[in-house]
Amino acid sequence: MSQAFAQVPASTATTGPAAVDALAADAPRTVDQAVRVDPAFVLSKIETWVVGFQRLLPNIVVAIVLFALVFAVAWAVERSFRSWANRHDRSNLGAVLGSFVKWVILLVGGLLALTIVIPSLNPGDLIAGLGIGSVAIGFAFKDILQNWLAGLLILIQRPFGVGDQIVVNGYEGTVEWIETRATIIAMYDGRRVIIPNADVYSHAVTVNTARPTRRSQYDVGIGYGDDIEGARRAILEAIRSVPGIETEPAPEVLVWELAGSSVNLRVRWWTNSKRTNVVHVQSAVLEAVKQALDGVGIDMPYPTQVVLLHDQTEETDGIRGEQREGWPRRPDREPPGPLRRNGAARGADQPGEADDSISRAGSASRP
Repeated sequence: MSQAFAQVPASTATTGPAAVDALAADAPRTVDQAVRVDPAFVLSKIETWVVGFQRLLPNIVVAIVLFALVFAVAWAVERSFRSWANRHDRSNLGAVLGSFVKWVILLVGGLLALTIVIPSLNPGDLIAGLGIGSVAIGFAFKDILQNWLAGLLILIQRPFGVGDQIVVNGYEGTVEWIETRATIIAMYDGRRVIIPNADVYSHAVTVNTARPTRRSQYDVGIGYGDDIEGARRAILEAIRSVPGIETEPAPEVLVWELAGSSVNLRVRWWTNSKRTNVVHVQSAVLEAVKQALDGVGIDMPYPTQVVLLHDQTEETDGIRGEQREGWPRRPDREPPGPLRRNGAARGADQPGEADDSISRAGSASRP
């Protein structure tokens, strides 16, 4: 116990005011003294770095060799993906997948090379850091990643390909290329539209060239007094001679609608699914149909409206079947007629009633 108490002042002396005064005496007095670099200190630091580099040189050489091998493997994998995709006519998918797998392999190879150069580096910590960083990058580049994933799904599922003619989100044209971010479409008027893959994947897409042939149709109206069978026969004979129409399935003419002023016949035919074939063949079909109907004396009627004028007296307005012209005739009564005749007929059966109804009608019509 006495020895312990005796040692306390000695330890206090090494860290007490005397030690602080010694450090203050050695401290630089001016800025020049503080900034002045000791050559011995610099040389010792450089010597430490050189010795450390010499110790790490074998690890660095091994890391470089490993990364070179990884780069060769990544390049070979990318080429393999591209070759496989080209053989299966899916060059877009090969380019996207090949590039993605290459960068994944290079990332893994870089992490392995770092662990060789710096043995104290923990790969688990790096992966954890990359995980946190990937979340931040995902929030920052959400739209880009969403378009990339949508483009990858489009290339894998392949609902359409390069050269197909599609309609998506109001745009119609031929697919030129499918990138990782967007789908490029050449419109029929010569313009180019770039649609993000997320919009393409989330909207309905009509693929006009999904099948070799495509059906077109057009409604033609004839008069109610015209011969339907004669019109159908004339139309079929006319469109069968139009170049570009497929013989199988054969064209057909159907009675489709009894409209207000015409009997509508729906003409349907099949052509090549390409847009240029569809448009030019339809123009030739309409011209042939018009000439065929003119040749057999069938005139396509104009829209017709019939205006019926009725008595608008308040007393008997709305008595269906008796007053208004245009109402259907009842089986047990005379055809509808004007108020004056109906009132006179009632007056013949019941004297005085016709005069009263006419007088009431007249008084109601006067201001």
